[in-house]
Amino acid sequence: MTMLSVQHVVKEYTRGILSRKVTFRLEASFDIEQAGIVGVMGPNGSGKTTLFELITGSNAPSAGRVLCMGKNIHAVKARERDRLAIHYHQSYQVRRFARRRPDFLLQAAGSEYPAVHLFDEPQFNTQDGYIGFMLDFFRRLRDEGRLVFVCLHPTERYHLEILREICERFVFVDRGKISLFPDYVSLASDAAAAGYLGTAA
Repeated sequence: MTMLSVQHVVKEYTRGILSRKVTFRLEASFDIEQAGIVGVMGPNGSGKTTLFELITGSNAPSAGRVLCMGKNIHAVKARERDRLAIHYHQSYQVRRFARRRPDFLLQAAGSEYPAVHLFDEPQFNTQDGYIGFMLDFFRRLRDEGRLVFVCLHPTERYHLEILREICERFVFVDRGKISLFPDYVSLASDAAAAGYLGTAA
């Protein structure tokens, strides 16, 4: 079974009442078959957090669907979605969201522990042993058969070193467009990604 399938997902934000104008559009369509650690990068405002919210069901797509372990995440009971995919925001706080439909109209998650873990700009304290502890944690999740996303802005060189060390593939988000790369070399060879990475690469 494919662990995560993002199927022709579109998210549009608009403004205006009588004449609505699209202010931001994200498009994503990709499959990840197996457990692993995926690095996510991209400029501020490019859509990374929106992508994570769509994967965990905390944000409704304008079109398309997200299947986590074969289940449409947006058709799962709101209180059970984090049993499939969970979003940790910055200081490892779990991202919460508003319910749009009552749970009795939705299906059960069918899982007790999330298969997909999304870490959104986690804080890496440079005190002795802390970074190693977190990297071991990410690897342990992968080795237990989980899919781990780690989103970082490489504002410090060690951020990029962390991603290069632990990530087996990469996602680059740029102005709402999603690109997947099988390794860091492929990522750094992409013109848009190379421009973002700059001298840190």
